[in-house]
Amino acid sequence: MPLSDLQPYEHNPRHGFNAEYQRIKSSIRSQGLDQPLVVTQRPGENHYVPLVGGNTRLKILQELYQETRDERFGTVNCVYRPWTEESHVLLAHLRENELRGSLIFIDKALAVMDLKAILESESPHRTLTLRGLAKIMTQRGLGINHTVISKMVYAVERLLPLIPEALNAGLGRPQVEKLQALENAFLELWYRHALGPESECAEIFAALCQRYDSPDWNLELLRTALENEVAEATDTSLHSVRLQLDALLSGSGYTEVVLEPLPTAHEPEATQPGGVKEPSNPTQPQRRVNIPSKAAEPVSATVPVPEDPLVSLRFTAYTLAAGLGEHYGLAALVVPLPDQGLGFMLTDVPAPELRDTLDPALFGEVSCLWWQLAACAELTTAPANQVLP
Repeated sequence: MPLSDLQPYEHNPRHGFNAEYQRIKSSIRSQGLDQPLVVTQRPGENHYVPLVGGNTRLKILQELYQETRDERFGTVNCVYRPWTEESHVLLAHLRENELRGSLIFIDKALAVMDLKAILESESPHRTLTLRGLAKIMTQRGLGINHTVISKMVYAVERLLPLIPEALNAGLGRPQVEKLQALENAFLELWYRHALGPESECAEIFAALCQRYDSPDWNLELLRTALENEVAEATDTSLHSVRLQLDALLSGSGYTEVVLEPLPTAHEPEATQPGGVKEPSNPTQPQRRVNIPSKAAEPVSATVPVPEDPLVSLRFTAYTLAAGLGEHYGLAALVVPLPDQGLGFMLTDVPAPELRDTLDPALFGEVSCLWWQLAACAELTTAPANQVLP
């Protein structure tokens, strides 16, 4: 068949450069095609298109004929197959590339999105779910899970406008999954701290993705930038934000606990008319703290005064430690442990910026208090390199 009767398939899954291109071109230049092209023809069209792969070889033949005008490249051996439907052709190209393992993730994702649109156009008034699409693809010889397709949708619709260089350089599905998990965790942290509308959070994530987009994608750079955004907006230490983000990414979440203030032994009891004593009602406000939890969602709970003497002592110790911490701006670092140790632990060291904002004497008091609480608790999640000598 004349080369002029052949055109590349418009929905070719491969968008990027084929690393084997020059090797294939050298082989065709010296030996010609080692096997015929399998082609088909749409009804009503004059040209033919490759049916099962062959787009790279066809492009090379066109280049060689343009360069040499050698009739060896101007006539192509072909095998003709009757046209069935558009989705059949695209699936054939996808299967061929899948067998070769030569498609990068974003190219495959774009092809699957094209396939979904084509299948829906072939069945009017039908909208395919991801499960339905996965089922059709599997039935037609290209096994795929709907969860993988959902990652493809995220890559195409959310990430491709933001990090095209990284995706076209070969960013794979594992990295896409990590990016999606990071965005979800960042949004959850944004909600927890009530930092603004979801749209603002999405804009920050998008802007930072675009800032760090490059062929040498580094997820840690993006994560650190997101953590800095939260730390600055909430006026908390970067390490505290990283702990919270770690918890959300691991699926453990953070539980919000409301602690009722404990009555003190020296507080006088009020006397009602008639000589009846009424229990004292402390005026100290409730305290909210964030502690690690396996719960996926925040839980608001009221902790009653325990009857067990040991647990009661632990709650008393925590209340005193939190009160001291609050006076020096360390309350957020003191969290309760009702069933362990002295009843509390420290989650971080004082923010480094305090050294620059406090006078040396006051900073010394803050440091001394932290070390005193740490020595009493004997438990901390503060970084070892900031605690150990």
